[in-house]
Amino acid sequence: MRNQAGAVLAVAVALALSGACQAGCPFSHGQPNNDASVLPSGHPPVMRASKPGVLTDLSRATLLKPQPEYDAAVRSLDFSAVQDDLKILFRDSKDWWPADYGHYGPFFVRLAWHCSGTYRVTDGRGGCEGGRQRFDPERSWDDNTNLDKARKLLMPLKAKYGKALSWGDLFILAGTTAIADMGGPVLGFCGGRVDDDDGYWSQELGPTPEQEAYAPCPVNGTCKRPLGSTTIGLIYLNPQGPMGNPVPEQSAPEVRDTFGRMAMNDTETVALIGGGHTFGKTHGACPKGPGPNPKQSPANPWPGECGSGKGADAVTSGIEGPWTPEPIVWDNAYFKQLHALKFEVHTGPGGAHQWRVPLSASDRPTAPAPDDKTRREDIMMLTTDVALTKDEAYAKIVQTFAEDQPSFDQAFSNAWYKLTTRDRGPYTRCVGAHVPEPQPFQNPLPPPPPPSELADMAAVKAEVKRAIVTPQPSVLAPDEYLGEPTYGPLFVRLAWQCASTFRATDFQGGCNGARLRFSPEKDWPINAALDRALALLQPVMETFPKGLSWADLIALAGTVALEEATNVAIPFCPGRTDATDGAGSEYISPTISPDGNVSAYDVVASVRAGIKLSGLSAPMYAALVGGGHSLGRMHIDRSGFNGTWSPTPTKVDNSWFRDLLDQDWELVTVEATGKQLYKARNKDIHRLASDMAFAWDPELAGISEAFAEDNTHFVNTLAHAWTTILNADRFDGPTGNLCSKDAAAPSADNKTPGAEV
Repeated sequence: MRNQAGAVLAVAVALALSGACQAGCPFSHGQPNNDASVLPSGHPPVMRASKPGVLTDLSRATLLKPQPEYDAAVRSLDFSAVQDDLKILFRDSKDWWPADYGHYGPFFVRLAWHCSGTYRVTDGRGGCEGGRQRFDPERSWDDNTNLDKARKLLMPLKAKYGKALSWGDLFILAGTTAIADMGGPVLGFCGGRVDDDDGYWSQELGPTPEQEAYAPCPVNGTCKRPLGSTTIGLIYLNPQGPMGNPVPEQSAPEVRDTFGRMAMNDTETVALIGGGHTFGKTHGACPKGPGPNPKQSPANPWPGECGSGKGADAVTSGIEGPWTPEPIVWDNAYFKQLHALKFEVHTGPGGAHQWRVPLSASDRPTAPAPDDKTRREDIMMLTTDVALTKDEAYAKIVQTFAEDQPSFDQAFSNAWYKLTTRDRGPYTRCVGAHVPEPQPFQNPLPPPPPPSELADMAAVKAEVKRAIVTPQPSVLAPDEYLGEPTYGPLFVRLAWQCASTFRATDFQGGCNGARLRFSPEKDWPINAALDRALALLQPVMETFPKGLSWADLIALAGTVALEEATNVAIPFCPGRTDATDGAGSEYISPTISPDGNVSAYDVVASVRAGIKLSGLSAPMYAALVGGGHSLGRMHIDRSGFNGTWSPTPTKVDNSWFRDLLDQDWELVTVEATGKQLYKARNKDIHRLASDMAFAWDPELAGISEAFAEDNTHFVNTLAHAWTTILNADRFDGPTGNLCSKDAAAPSADNKTPGAEV
């Protein structure tokens, strides 16, 4: 089952370490109250709890466990043999669901597209990793009508190849092979998707109570980010036009918006639409509809209310007709028609708005009927197709593809691979003989060096220890506690902010690459003053000009500082490499404000949503919050907050949790900035609203109680959680991790190794 480790995207609540407390609640360090929540300007519209009582389920937000048997099986799988079997299947039409034009290829292209097209960059949810189209909510979406038949057709192949062939891989391989079998261009195939056991990771896609709480859409058809489509239950948007109105000029901006939510640019968007609509047809034989969906009728889903409900009587979208004269042949006729012909809107036999070449035209293109080659049918277009001619930028691309088939071929092959692979994370998770070279959207890094070429990490560690206590006032004055200078809390915060961009949904982010050295990460408010933390480590980097990456140094600096604070040895796995720019971070920006005015319920909801997105278990996440917020203090010039978290800001123990549960907290305002946080009435210690969630929420409070009662349990969980988050992005195949065998940097003799929890 796919459950990958990670850190926070929109919720950097856990660990605003040492200096800048912006890594608190994603939209609040402010006052919980009973008033309507107000998001700060520019904040993404996420995680608003519209239904009290509906909170993110954390019961399965756990780590992706290494599955060596699956990894070995999929590496040995002959995907070419699977493709040969698929090609036979494409032409083996079944009476219970006849193949249009005698070829199931278009059907499987739709299957793969609709499995992949759920992906969204806002939080990395969706995509075909997990093969969750088999489960609700996705399996019962209107846009997936009758795809249960496509999956049934594939069942014999799934049984033949067993666990080596995941459903996710089979869906994508079927669509990709179909494109090639019909003459289309294919860049490659990235195998190794890990199937989920249920639809847990699709809950926030909707329609579910979880989605309504996380990202409500009061008027379906006008949904905004983080949702991936304008219409819940559709992959992108209404093909008839906005809210069903056939106005192409209004549809074009929706096309750009929804494809942009999947990180597709204009060229990729037009290529994908045209490539997908080169094949097959839509189905709207009559206005009665397809019948109840699988959730409504598990025994007989989508039986079809028109005649036999299959073949010429099939209904899916309610729109009827083919796009091109040769629906199972790859060409650029789609673009030639859009560019050269005039279309008019009319009501099709399914009762939906669709477009046709005027009946009076003498050059109306026709295609064979799907069940009778001797009978001809007019081609049609959707409102979203015609929209491509009503937008200046899109229209230019349409013309280019109409006049230059090779240009279309190249654009489509690259866009299709991106569509079907974007949710897989780094290139290092791909397996199989058909994997192409790393693509820009995979943000490739240099390969890790062999261990023999790494710097002596024990020597690096010694230099880091020296850097922690050596003042460099020209760079940044150290904090002093009990007369002792230290940069330790700052280094912990640096490593956390480097690693905490990782998210479990699409395996993006993490500290490998050390991209926080570049824009956009270095410019995020939550990373204020971290450029100076890097400057403090520059002498260490210069001491080891070979074999030491910035990514390793950042991770090791935080680890050494946390070891010193906990007196627990924390394993360290070197071998990270450095990116040359910040590409890949543009879609994981937290875009948050450190201050806000939201209800206590919304604070709790946001923290729980952040825990799930991180992929960490709730205890691991709580340990990181308590551990990080035991260290150092807040700085007005960095975060706008002031005060310490703990009476002993250089040591980490379970007193953070004891105080959280025992103290009487009052809301106070930082006079210089107007920002609000909580202060203990009887101690000079502070908490953010997001910290308070670990007392307000019963489940999280139970974790806090367990840590408050057992310091050893807490620090061991913290050590394990820290190692996990730092190594979460060290992929080695579909489920493997290069650090699965901990390679610890030497620790002081008096430290107790952290237990795995």
